[in-house]
Amino acid sequence: MRPSRRAVITTATAAAAALSAPSPASAAQRHRRLRTGFERLAQDGYSLLDGEKVGIVTNPTGITGDARHIVDIMHADARVGLTAVFGPEHGFRGTAQAGGSEDRYDDPATGLPVYDTYLKSGRALADIFTAADVDTVVFDIQDVGARFYTYIWTLYDCMEAAQLAGKRFVVLDRPNPVTGRAALGPVLHKEFATFVGRQPVSQAHGMTVAELARLFNEEFLTEAVPLETVTMSGWKRSDFYDASGLPWVPPSPNMPTPETALVYSGTCLFEGTNLSEGRGTTRPFELLGAEGVDRRWAAAANRLALPGVRFREAYFAPTFSKYQGKTIGGVQVHVHDRAAFDPVRTGIALLVTAKQVWSGFAWRPDNWIDKLTGSTRVRTMIDAGGDTDAVVAGWQQDLAVFRRTRRKYLLYR
Repeated sequence: MRPSRRAVITTATAAAAALSAPSPASAAQRHRRLRTGFERLAQDGYSLLDGEKVGIVTNPTGITGDARHIVDIMHADARVGLTAVFGPEHGFRGTAQAGGSEDRYDDPATGLPVYDTYLKSGRALADIFTAADVDTVVFDIQDVGARFYTYIWTLYDCMEAAQLAGKRFVVLDRPNPVTGRAALGPVLHKEFATFVGRQPVSQAHGMTVAELARLFNEEFLTEAVPLETVTMSGWKRSDFYDASGLPWVPPSPNMPTPETALVYSGTCLFEGTNLSEGRGTTRPFELLGAEGVDRRWAAAANRLALPGVRFREAYFAPTFSKYQGKTIGGVQVHVHDRAAFDPVRTGIALLVTAKQVWSGFAWRPDNWIDKLTGSTRVRTMIDAGGDTDAVVAGWQQDLAVFRRTRRKYLLYR
């Protein structure tokens, strides 16, 4: 195996203040130029990929600051030998809904073969890399900062498969859109491992994909893959997405805005209940509700005076998913101070208050909530009448251990 070559880390020279939700990026942040891992790779003439047959794992979020897709750019550049594309959930060009992907096809724009990685892992995925006849697998996908968002486990599975297939692995970094300040929430217990959580990571991990790749390689993979990470320049851990200057491309159909990503690591927990998590509306994960829910839920949640957030009584009719075509009641989550907002505590508080005020509250029969939170603890504590503080206290020991481990792999200040 060839020796690892570490990419240079360049830190930003301009300082940025913490942001409040409605506020645009500060003047200093607008002046600072963020360069993604891809942009730095291209700026260096793709020397890291010199002489290699390259396959890339990406989707519609793999773009530059001027909204060009990196596959189109690389395909047109004779300095890089791009020979294959690997699509995750929703597909390379993003044509599939949640739980779907694109089958094997040739990309009309470039003629490149596109392979489907969704729900493939281990030897089956390694065989795809072998069949594609690539030397190096590159990963460039925009994450949203939550353990149960499947792209980070596509990263994990592809790293494991690349090792099995004898391939080198390169991660091109992008910003965590909800900052990299802190890890929050319960840590997955290994017996609850699924594609929404393969390894013991906290619910909001506060890391970039390059940092996660380093963590995966050293802590979780049975055997490390030859790994390169190309870092960003101009990104600070306190930055929200609007400080990046990058266009927002929905990483999945129900992640339309950076504001969705801000609440997602908490309110996605409603996927594990019989309440709508807002799919089929223009505000998924910000609108939550069910038939029979009324103003009492917003009132109960507001009484908790959670930092950085308020709740509005809301009524909506999802166009698909739960309660399709029915007008239901619930809340809209309004974050007014995103620097103070804790999405995971907020998600727990909303579960607790929903159960208190609505007699129809129920968990999904398959206990999907346990897969999302990573253990039975959240469900059983809420069922036993535990309040928000008690539930949050229940995961602090596990979280402290993860935070210590995480610290070793951080690349930015």
